[in-house]
Amino acid sequence: MADLWAALLLSFGVVFVAELGDKSQLLAMAFATRFRAWQVLVGITIATTLVHLVSVAIGFGVGTALPTGWISLVAAVAFFGFAAWTWRGDSLTDADHDRATRTIKSAVIAVGTAFFLAELGDKTMLATVTLATQHDWAGVWIGSTLGMVAADALAIVVGRLLHRQLSEDVIRYGASALFVLFGAWMLVQGIVELT
Repeated sequence: MADLWAALLLSFGVVFVAELGDKSQLLAMAFATRFRAWQVLVGITIATTLVHLVSVAIGFGVGTALPTGWISLVAAVAFFGFAAWTWRGDSLTDADHDRATRTIKSAVIAVGTAFFLAELGDKTMLATVTLATQHDWAGVWIGSTLGMVAADALAIVVGRLLHRQLSEDVIRYGASALFVLFGAWMLVQGIVELT
């Protein structure tokens, strides 16, 4: 049970940070200008639950096949990659914005579909795969899902209240620095396990 809680808390933190300044967070802000906040949150939750279940299954399969020391080293490299990706930043294209503002009969289906597609291969999905290689799969699944929903809920609230008064650079650079810290931690853990 302690492993479940540790995995849940770690995954929540990692995915919450990964989502800061991400394209899907920008999508959440865009959807919040068109649909009700609860509709956007329900769509995000459904899509995230499905994507992260697939991510956890992939990570769990890889984790049982490889030694943990090497997995930690690969995870460290992945987190350094996430830091660089976050530093570079994401942007919302015109096609993404059109998809967010198009009138569709069911807002939940529109949001869920857009988020499901946006998250495939995204850094939050890859972070979830990475975490599931070494931690309790249920904790990673629940924590990563809650972390993403919380970050996107924050984006909705912030987007509605402050509307473009936040510095995206500050958010992006702070999240990138946290990924470097996670990567360094995983690197040290991998080296210790291999020696």
